[in-house]
Amino acid sequence: MKPVEQLRESMRKDRQWSFMYSMLDLDLDVSQGVILYLEGVSVSFDGFKAINNLNFYVNAGELRCVIGPNGAGKTTMMDIITGKTRPDTGSAYFGRTIDLLRLSEPEIAALGVGRKFQKPTVFESHSVFENLELAMAGDKRVFPTLFARLGGEQRDRIHEVLGIIGLQEQTHREAGALSHGQKQWLEIGMLLMQDPHLLLVDEPVAGMTHQEMDRTAELLLSLEGKHSVVVVEHDMDFVRSIAKRVTVLHQGSVLAEGSMDEVQNDPRVVEVYLGE
Repeated sequence: MKPVEQLRESMRKDRQWSFMYSMLDLDLDVSQGVILYLEGVSVSFDGFKAINNLNFYVNAGELRCVIGPNGAGKTTMMDIITGKTRPDTGSAYFGRTIDLLRLSEPEIAALGVGRKFQKPTVFESHSVFENLELAMAGDKRVFPTLFARLGGEQRDRIHEVLGIIGLQEQTHREAGALSHGQKQWLEIGMLLMQDPHLLLVDEPVAGMTHQEMDRTAELLLSLEGKHSVVVVEHDMDFVRSIAKRVTVLHQGSVLAEGSMDEVQNDPRVVEVYLGE
């Protein structure tokens, strides 16, 4: 039996997974317009304060860019949001009422927080279509009624995402044969198959050609409004091409926040990051 068929079998509609059902009782409340609240968050590793009294907020439907020098706390912040790291102090809420610090990594993912790491992780021996199908198997909304075979609505969703990520012509191609940029887009598509409310994207254009960078900018901008997207990136030209609001982290806390022009002209930012 092929891996795809094995996964279909494991996802039969009569299979029950308790943590998935518990998530159905949690409603995302963005009535105040904010989807993510990090307040007074601190965490230390062997005496080093990776996050230091961090306050960070993301609005629903917003595309936010986060920049900062190495060691500023960008990765640790994403680890806290996704449940990989527990802070020593502070609070982290998804919407007004969902306490992320009380949930596990799978529970947070099931609620609609998706994360894309810098290095693309796709199933290289499977086709682009199969990669999107495998990603959909964990969809928290359709999980209780998943069938062993794809229905028309599910196929339509896969083709819709293929259009969003621009890989329609690569549908039946093995993921391992894609270019680096195409693999990045496919992984973003795999996250979109789970219909996340919040998408965390780590250095999406590292190693890309200029043409791939332009396409990635178009892709991320197309998600704005439909999803909340936080992009961590070092390439300032790319950030400028997509950013309306930029957060600068330094030594584990917010150094500056505003438009790209505002933060780029902030003397503190010039000193610690952009002026390096």
